[in-house]
Amino acid sequence: MNLNRIISIIICLLLLSCNSKDNSTEFIEKTSGRYLFNSDEVVEVYFNESELYINWRGAKKIKPLKVNDNTFFVKEMNEKIQFLTNPIDIKYYLVFVPKEENDTLQFKIRKLEATEKIPSEYLNNDNFEKALEGYFIIKKRDSLDNSIDENTLNRFGYKELREKNYSKAINIFKINVALYPKSSNVYDSLADAYIKSGDTLKATENYEKSLQLDSGNRRAKMHIEKFKKIG
Repeated sequence: MNLNRIISIIICLLLLSCNSKDNSTEFIEKTSGRYLFNSDEVVEVYFNESELYINWRGAKKIKPLKVNDNTFFVKEMNEKIQFLTNPIDIKYYLVFVPKEENDTLQFKIRKLEATEKIPSEYLNNDNFEKALEGYFIIKKRDSLDNSIDENTLNRFGYKELREKNYSKAINIFKINVALYPKSSNVYDSLADAYIKSGDTLKATENYEKSLQLDSGNRRAKMHIEKFKKIG
């Protein structure tokens, strides 16, 4: 038997192993839902006509390749995934299949309860108190977590400001102030948002706080002097 014939047989066997696209009702019920990919990001797993799909990082309708009844290859993640119960907490997880023989399963991507939300979801729904509460929990666990990065939150606030969502921008900057009360920049940004909303009094208060933390903030000085002349 020549090499090409052998390769053809192997390919056919692989295709046949993936041929059953349908998933059982039990598997669909257990697997469907949202999984905590990291501290403030989810993977949504759902089914359409019994076939598994994923929404992740803005990409919709990612269709993993079914390897067997509980193993799928997700090209966008470059990972094989499975759905397993963690024997420690008896919760359901999305896990990456170990790539090396000596690697162990890592139960990190937990299935969220139906009512659970991550901080950014609260933020998007204008529930700023719950969002801040969630971000404080993350900061307590890991102060260097990317989801609470000061500059990232600041950019998000300015995005809302450019779109004239003044109230939302103010609340995002307030969250940044609460997380980083010793940062001159967060007060400066909050002051900018107050200016756009027409509240020069609160803008001045926050420029002054920014200046207290950074006496070299010329921009804050300029705004304070300007408002004093007007007032």
